[in-house]
Amino acid sequence: MSIKLEHVSYVYSEGNAFERKALDDISLEIPDGQFIGIIGHTGSGKSTLIQHLNGLLKATSGIISYNGENIYQEGYDMRALRSKVGLVFQYPEHQLFEVDVFSDVCFGPKNLGLSQEEVESRAKKALSQVGMSEKYYKKSPFELSGGQKRRVAIAGILAMHPDVLILDEPTAGLDPKGRDEILDQIAFLQKERRITVILVSHSMEDVAKYVDRIIVMNDGKAVYDDTPKQVFQQYRELETMGLAAPQVTYVVKGLEEKGWDIDTTATTVEEAKEAILKAWKKRKSG
Repeated sequence: MSIKLEHVSYVYSEGNAFERKALDDISLEIPDGQFIGIIGHTGSGKSTLIQHLNGLLKATSGIISYNGENIYQEGYDMRALRSKVGLVFQYPEHQLFEVDVFSDVCFGPKNLGLSQEEVESRAKKALSQVGMSEKYYKKSPFELSGGQKRRVAIAGILAMHPDVLILDEPTAGLDPKGRDEILDQIAFLQKERRITVILVSHSMEDVAKYVDRIIVMNDGKAVYDDTPKQVFQQYRELETMGLAAPQVTYVVKGLEEKGWDIDTTATTVEEAKEAILKAWKKRKSG
């Protein structure tokens, strides 16, 4: 099953002087199990879009369906939707509020009406999955580093056993090691649990490395929706939107301009390495 958007538009402050269209006629489908990246400059509509996927914002027009059901129909259970489509905000301190880490992660599953034993079992497993050991269980969430807060916020969503995990800039402000640890863990969970992951990111390198599909937002529209290789081939068009391709794309394109016979679809360091070695061997043998 899936999340499906049909002609979805959203207008902020509709009907007054501050009116602004944030989403403009978006139609797309998010099938089960995909790892999707959403990119776009500030104000492009990325965060507005993801807040529609679990009903936090209601479309001004259009339909959103989850597993074939219109989430705007009368009597639809939004609480159940939010337990299945989990959203981790860019600033996790907005989601952390309990006295200690373990209580915070228990909060979501407890509200699902599960037994205390099941609640605690889920919380322990979720904390383990994001790399938080028992020594943190009784710490206040507000004593943690930025990266640790993000891990706890993600664990709180994972403990509810969502089918879809949405992450809004989960690595913002983290050092490269912390960024890689969190994204590697998310990629592992996506494969292990076969959940859908939607990653909003400013890092083209991160998006190229992890996702299967990229949706590019610009002025409230989804202007590209394709594989990373196909999207980043449009790097000149992306630049006009205030975006870019991964650095390695510029490296291989530069070599091609210098006359190298090279595969220019590389989007990761590993792919670029293979392309350059292969092209170098051709030049040597030629």
